[in-house]
Amino acid sequence: MTTNHDNTNADETEEEPNDPAARTPGGGAAPEPQPIEPAAPAEFGLVQAFWGGGKGKTTAAMGMGFRAAGHGYRVHMLQFMKGGADSVEGVRGEYNAIAAVPGFSYENAGHYGWHGLLDGSADDEHEAKAAAAFERAEALVAGAGEADLTEPLPLDGDPEAGVHMLILDELLYAADRGLVDPEDVVALAESKPENLELVLTGSHAEPEYLDGVADLISNVRKVAHPFDDGQRARRGTEY
Repeated sequence: MTTNHDNTNADETEEEPNDPAARTPGGGAAPEPQPIEPAAPAEFGLVQAFWGGGKGKTTAAMGMGFRAAGHGYRVHMLQFMKGGADSVEGVRGEYNAIAAVPGFSYENAGHYGWHGLLDGSADDEHEAKAAAAFERAEALVAGAGEADLTEPLPLDGDPEAGVHMLILDELLYAADRGLVDPEDVVALAESKPENLELVLTGSHAEPEYLDGVADLISNVRKVAHPFDDGQRARRGTEY
């Protein structure tokens, strides 16, 4: 009687695919994107803060904004202290990208130059712009309070009529430099409606006034930065 000792499983003899992507858990296939339709988040309502000497605070906030907008949530970004500089073009790459995404809008309330630097910009103008931007932020938070954030919002609606996520970019820098009172930042965060996701960025100094106020505080720490070697802002990475 002859015994067949070849018990090799047929599946085990199959060759591995040559394409590395095909060997990943997803098999190299990208999930099919869905149309962006108005929707409402089920779990929004936290206060997030990104500070530190490293690059990536605004980038992280905008990344969340794009993610939220991709789900059909209404997102708005109000920028403090980013009125432009000689190293940055007036139209940043993120503005073009935001304009292409339904439900995501932005506005820039900064004064040209940077507060405290000898760049020809007037510091009193920086203060005036920051004060006006903060009033605008208060109006946006109040508008969210008047809206039903548990329901979808028009993707092309006025941000004062309500948004699910509000990004106040560089507000913490304005507070750190005395252009906005940190106590006013705390009051704004505490006054927000229950379902508004509020995202604050900026400042190399720790915003200790947000302890116990913000639900998430991330320190974007610098280990190395090309600016220290004289590298100016690069198109497509810094703007």
